[in-house]
Amino acid sequence: MKVYAGVDIGGTNIKAGLVNVENGELIISHFVPTQSHLGPESVLSHTTQLLQKLISDSGLDQNEIKGLGISAPGMIDLDTNTTIFLPNLHGGWHQVPVGEWVTSAIGLKVSMLNDVRAITYAEWQFGAGKGVDSLVCFAVGTGVGGGVVIHNQLVLGFEGTAGEIGHQTVEPNGPLCGCGNHGCLEVYASGPAIAAEAARGVRQGWATKITDLIDHDLNKLTPKTVAQAANMGDEFSLEIWQRAGRFLGIGVGNILTSVGVKRVIITGGVANAGDILLDPIRAEIKNRVFLMPVEKVDVVKGQLGGTAGIIGMAAWRAKQDALENAINHK
Repeated sequence: MKVYAGVDIGGTNIKAGLVNVENGELIISHFVPTQSHLGPESVLSHTTQLLQKLISDSGLDQNEIKGLGISAPGMIDLDTNTTIFLPNLHGGWHQVPVGEWVTSAIGLKVSMLNDVRAITYAEWQFGAGKGVDSLVCFAVGTGVGGGVVIHNQLVLGFEGTAGEIGHQTVEPNGPLCGCGNHGCLEVYASGPAIAAEAARGVRQGWATKITDLIDHDLNKLTPKTVAQAANMGDEFSLEIWQRAGRFLGIGVGNILTSVGVKRVIITGGVANAGDILLDPIRAEIKNRVFLMPVEKVDVVKGQLGGTAGIIGMAAWRAKQDALENAINHK
C-alpha cells in the first residue's frame, strides 16, 4: 500500500485525507473551517495541524506517508508551489510559498494544483473517467471550473491555467462575470445562476412549487430546491434546468469540437440534479456538434463527490514522485 496525503484548501473548509494511491481508497479524512479572514499563515498553520491529527488518528507512522498534494481555488505557480491569485480566499494570497511553508512545518514534499484540475485528475484515475485516454470535467457549483485530459495526460497549459472552461464566452453580449468577461458560461449555469433565475420567477409570481418548498422565504432557495421541484413535475423549474443544460451543452460542444475528448464528466453540487441537467446537455451537443461522432461521447455524472480533490492531490503527488524516480534512475 502506498499512502499519500491530499489537502483541499477551499473557501469554506480545509479538507485533508490519507489515500492509498494504488486504488484511490480514502483511508481517513478530516476537515476544519478555513477562516481565511485570519490570513494565509493562520490557514497554513491549521492545515499542518489538521495533517498531524490525521496521521495520528490513522495509526500510521509519518514515515509511511510518502508525500503531500495541496489544491487551492485559483492560480498557482506549479514550479514553486506558490499561490498567485486565490479570489475565494481573503487575506492576500499573492506569492504565498505554500509548498515551502508546509514542507518546513511537517516534513513532507509538496505538489500543488488548482482545485478543479485535482478533481479532474481524481475522476480520470479512479472515478467516472477511469479507462478513457481523453476527457473533460466540468465542476459546476458556486462557479464553473474544469479540467482536460488528453492522451492520458492532465493538460496544464501556460502557467497551469488550462481548464478554465467556465469562463468561455457562450453569449457575447451577456452579463458581466466575476472574472471580468461578459457572457461566461459560469454566469448562466452555476449554482448561484440557477438559484437567481428561480428567485426571479418566484418574485414575479410565476406558478411554481418552489414557493411552497421554501415557505415563501427566498433565503431558503438553493439549486437543490429547484431540482426537487423539477422532479415533482414543476414546469417552471424544469425550464430552469433546461436553460442551464443548454448553456452547458454549448460549452461542452465547444470543447468537443476543439479537442475531441471521449468522455464528459459533470461534477460538483449542481450535478446532483442528475438527468434533469445531463439530458439537456446531451441534447444540445447533438444539435451543435457535427464534425465528430458525438453519439460515441459519454456524458456522465462524477463519481467521487466531495472527496475528489483530496484523492486527486494525493495521486498527483505520487505521480510526481514516480516521474522524479524515473529521471533519477536513468
